[in-house]
Amino acid sequence: MISINNREFSRLSSYIYAQLGIHLSNEKRSMVVGRLQNELIHLKVNSFSEYIDLVLQDRTGHLVNSLINKITTNHTYFMREEEHFAYLKETLLPKYLHTLKEKDLRIWCAACSTGEEPYTLAMLMNDFFQNDRLAWDTQVLATDVSDRVLELARKAEYTHEQIVPLSPLWKSQYLKKNENGNFTFHEKIKKDVIFRKFNLMEPNFPFRRKFHIIFCRNVMIYFDMETKTELLNKLYHSLESGGYLFIGHSESINRESTPFKYIMPAVYRKE
Repeated sequence: MISINNREFSRLSSYIYAQLGIHLSNEKRSMVVGRLQNELIHLKVNSFSEYIDLVLQDRTGHLVNSLINKITTNHTYFMREEEHFAYLKETLLPKYLHTLKEKDLRIWCAACSTGEEPYTLAMLMNDFFQNDRLAWDTQVLATDVSDRVLELARKAEYTHEQIVPLSPLWKSQYLKKNENGNFTFHEKIKKDVIFRKFNLMEPNFPFRRKFHIIFCRNVMIYFDMETKTELLNKLYHSLESGGYLFIGHSESINRESTPFKYIMPAVYRKE
């Protein structure tokens, strides 16, 4: 196994921090070495110094993308933190139904991983609006920094074990079994999610219109305070006035450094 010395780990972790905002402590060293071993073997390099040099010199973006895919953690599942979806269905959607005259509800999943979160939102929208569905634009923008997870998300194929948290009604209405024994979403759900590659470390977000709802859950647990504060400010400015931000239950917001108003655990509003 190719080992990594202190200088190499410092170089690599600094690069990852600059690219992704992820702070890699020394305790993560063995994880980094393990995840990148096959990459070094594939590239036929003999040290992490050689590997880092190749990444820095790469103009195609392929090596950077591969590094991102291997370093980022993408643990997610359907109906994660289910109370968020209940609050959306029971409180926010009825509110927007009566206040959004243009019938354009803009929702962004800012770290969509393999698609469970945005597809859950698409099913929720379809259920709530029902006969009015065609009159409303409720397409969900789903972004992630990893090409690998976006490819899986677009495929929209899940195992029996993965769809266990979904209700029997949703399974029968929105999923179909394929020849592999896995389950894929019907086109009416797939077309309601737009997947795009996007890095939350971009200094300026490119969106022409602001969002009513942003899900950015279980992302900031990997960030230091400075990176987290910068991201929260960008998310704040990406929301419509009165818009809502959902974060993970293991995350928190320092309300002294950002102007969000606390609504309930892991839910905040732009005032």
